[in-house]
Amino acid sequence: MSKLAILGGTPLRTNDFPNRVTMGEEEKRAALRVLDSDVLSGFVGAAGKFFNGGKEVVAFEELWANTYGFKNAISVNSWTTGLQVAVGASGIEPGDEVICPPYSMSASASSVLFYGGIPIFADLDPNRYTLDPLSVERCVTPRTRAIMVVHLFGYPADIDAIMAIAQRHKLRVIEDAAQAPGIFYKGRPVGTIGDVGGFSLNFHKHIHTGEGGLIVTNSDETALRCRLIRNHGENATEEYGVEDISNMIGSNYRFTELQAAIGTEQFKKLKGFLTHRTLLAQYLDSRLKSLPGLTIQQIESGSTHSYYMYPVRFDEEVVGISRNLFLRAVAAELPKPRFWDTTPFAEGYVKPLYLNPIYQKKIAIGKKGFPFNCNPGITYEYPKGLCPVTEKLYEKELLLSPLVREGMDIGDIKDFADAIEKVMGSIKELQNLSVESGSESVYDAVKAIDDNVD
Repeated sequence: MSKLAILGGTPLRTNDFPNRVTMGEEEKRAALRVLDSDVLSGFVGAAGKFFNGGKEVVAFEELWANTYGFKNAISVNSWTTGLQVAVGASGIEPGDEVICPPYSMSASASSVLFYGGIPIFADLDPNRYTLDPLSVERCVTPRTRAIMVVHLFGYPADIDAIMAIAQRHKLRVIEDAAQAPGIFYKGRPVGTIGDVGGFSLNFHKHIHTGEGGLIVTNSDETALRCRLIRNHGENATEEYGVEDISNMIGSNYRFTELQAAIGTEQFKKLKGFLTHRTLLAQYLDSRLKSLPGLTIQQIESGSTHSYYMYPVRFDEEVVGISRNLFLRAVAAELPKPRFWDTTPFAEGYVKPLYLNPIYQKKIAIGKKGFPFNCNPGITYEYPKGLCPVTEKLYEKELLLSPLVREGMDIGDIKDFADAIEKVMGSIKELQNLSVESGSESVYDAVKAIDDNVD
């Protein structure tokens, strides 16, 4: 085994990993078609023919719904607003508790705060990186109204077990499938296994329109409420026969005709993208599965994975060095990343959400503690140690790679695997090495790389 690059040896690879490019001639033609029409948005904020948007928006929504068997699809201008719409349409009111995972983009929980709900954080299943049903059950109280399920990194949560809990306690289930478009749980597409769910169309997602999102539900009542919140619903409740007008103060969360036209062409590529990512992930699995101290994710029969990120669980006691040193040793063998998705490994993902100031100080809406003060006699606390599995993943165990994606081929992934094996084969050389400590999360890595891009 040659000397490690971090110790002065020759790196395994110096040429850059390819960038991810998904926009092509199809998207350009679609955009020009809309520009030539001179109609960039088809919405009108009042009941009538254009309350649900123009022809491109309607066609985009129908394509998603028909492809995966969703009864209703509702486009929005971001998945953050999509989550807010889903929470509002689910009837969450001030003081209602919603069980959430602590490991997700912040909007998975802040969307609950938006309607005065109170996030209650349950711990994770360490293989799925999603809500542990046993922890969820322990979080249920008489004030619980819903469960926010996040299919993190593109692998489905144990949704059958969570649905069973919801049915016992008469709770709503919201599926945040931002990272899992086109993914199946035991043969069923995620998004509508619960009451309402949806996907992100943000720039970093599998298919994108710059920003955007898509809500899906098999409930016509929920779909109507989502459409009302999306488009100034206070102007249209009477015309659409809505008697319960709670949470029907709407906003402008509308998708444009330009985004929809581009999104339609992107959607046509989704299955091919997922197939390619799975091929790369299976090759990487085959290379890493026998390496001591590295645990790859196990995929159950009938379920699929989008590999928004490729997760690896790292055991520093088995490997014999810290996760941070391992990450830096692997990175030294490979080209310096110029973009976030050419980073070999990042560690820790996001800080557990409940450790952020908004929960530690219990200041969200206004300065007087709303909504954490909504339930008299109940004190909400979010101490360190609340979710030990999550904290261990964040602090010591989780490694994430964005390299399993479009633009990469088996040869590129082979170099990545070779770098990992080279480091694993020279662990003794690293055990006494002292490097600058510090945690580099996905978002830290993105910022550092973007700051250095020419």
